[in-house]
Amino acid sequence: MRCPAPGEAPDDARRVDRDGPAPLRTSALSVIEPRRGWIAIDWQELWEFRELLYFLTWRDVKVRYKQTVLGAAWAVLQPLAAMIVFTIFFGRLAKIPSDGLPYAVFAYTGLLPWTLFANSVSQAGQSLVNQQQLLTKVYFPRMFMPAAPVAAALVDFALATCVLGGIMAYYRVAPGSLIWLFPLLVLLTVVTALGVGLLLAALTVTYRDFRYVIPFMVQLWLFCTPVVYPVSIVPERWQWLLALNPMGGIVASFRAALIGGPMDWGHLAISSAIAIALLVLGAAYFRRTERRFADIA
Repeated sequence: MRCPAPGEAPDDARRVDRDGPAPLRTSALSVIEPRRGWIAIDWQELWEFRELLYFLTWRDVKVRYKQTVLGAAWAVLQPLAAMIVFTIFFGRLAKIPSDGLPYAVFAYTGLLPWTLFANSVSQAGQSLVNQQQLLTKVYFPRMFMPAAPVAAALVDFALATCVLGGIMAYYRVAPGSLIWLFPLLVLLTVVTALGVGLLLAALTVTYRDFRYVIPFMVQLWLFCTPVVYPVSIVPERWQWLLALNPMGGIVASFRAALIGGPMDWGHLAISSAIAIALLVLGAAYFRRTERRFADIA
C-alpha cells in the first residue's frame, strides 16, 4: 500500500472528496411494547415465524419418545389398549350396543379422534407452564407453544390410523361411503383441540389449579362424548345436548364416515360451529392475557 506524500490526502480521504460521504448503514430495529385491550392476531408475524412452529413440533415429537424402549409404538398402544379394555368391560360385560358393528371396531373408530383431542388438550393446556424458561427469555409468537403439541399429536394420530385398517380387515368391515369426509373431520378435531388448548394454556399460567383440573376435565369429557356408546342409546329428546359438545358430533361423524351408518348433518353443523367459536374464544383470550405471561410464569 502506497504511503501518501507530505501534504497529500490519504486514498480514503480523496475517495470521499471525489464521491461524496459514504452513506450511513443502519439495521432494522423492532421495538416490542405491551398493548392495552384486546389484541388482534398478527397473521404476518405468525407467517414469518412459521419455521419455528415446525421446530417446536419436531422437538415435542422427539422429547415425547426420548429414552423409551418402545418409542413411537406408544402412539399405537394407547388407543389399542383402551379399545381392548372398553371391549371387555363395555362390550362383553356391560353389553352396550354398537349399532350392529363389532364392538372393537366401534370403539377404536371413536377412540381415534378422541385420543387426538385428549392428548392435544392435555399437552397444550400445560405447555406455557412447562416451558417457563423459554417463555421468559426469548420473544416469539406465544401461540406457537400450545399449537406445537397439537401438531405433534397429529403424528401419533397418523400412526394410530394405520392400525385401523388392520382391525377393519380382521373383522371384515368395509369403509363407509363418506370416507372422503375424513380430512375435514380431522381438521375440525384440530380446531377444537387448539381452541380449548389456547384457552386452558392462558388460564393455567394465571391459575395454577388448572394443572389439576385439565386431567379431570378430560376424563369427564370422555364420558360425555359417544366414544364407548352410540348416540342411539340416548333418548331422542336429549340428543341435542350431545351436539352442544363439539366432540360429540365430530366423533359420531368420524364413525359414520369410516365404517358407515347414518350421518347426522345437523349435529355435525352445530358441533362445527361450536368448534370454530371455541377457537375464536381461545385465541382472543390468549392474546388478551399474553402480555402478562412472562411476568407471572
